Amino acid sequence: MSSPESRATADGPPRTPDGRHIIVDGRRWRATDPSIPETLRQELVDELMSARRAVKSAESDARRRVHDAKTALGERGAPWWEESSADEADARIAATIRALTRKRSESSICPSDVARAVGGESWRARMPDVRRVAASLADSGEVVVTQKGETVRIDDAKGPVRIRRGPAL
Repeated sequence: MSSPESRATADGPPRTPDGRHIIVDGRRWRATDPSIPETLRQELVDELMSARRAVKSAESDARRRVHDAKTALGERGAPWWEESSADEADARIAATIRALTRKRSESSICPSDVARAVGGESWRARMPDVRRVAASLADSGEVVVTQKGETVRIDDAKGPVRIRRGPAL
């Protein structure tokens, strides 16, 4: 693209000068949150691509999977470059938990992976929010929280826990 409002990047489509949007076929699309660590970003992109294939196959939960992955990547929901409300932050945390547990369906995720994906450099400050949202998702059966292989209530657990896909997801 040679538009004055965009600039090409070495590893992707042209971006707007502020870097917040990519330009594809003359349309602006929100860029992925650059604060997501590369390994987690790649997992979320892999889940997004898998979900898009599921849409083509007309799988029942495919569109929700796409929405969760795009929200986790910062491409939907509250803009990643703005301060989000508590509800908007919780929605992104929940989407990230769902997307990562789907991607790692045969294993579990660490709550810190979610905090790193949504919290940038200040991810440690996001840990209480991640644990609170995980507790809510566990109450609804979307995830199961474990400690040393045993199912626990995250509010009662002291120390590290793991989160895996629940029966309602």
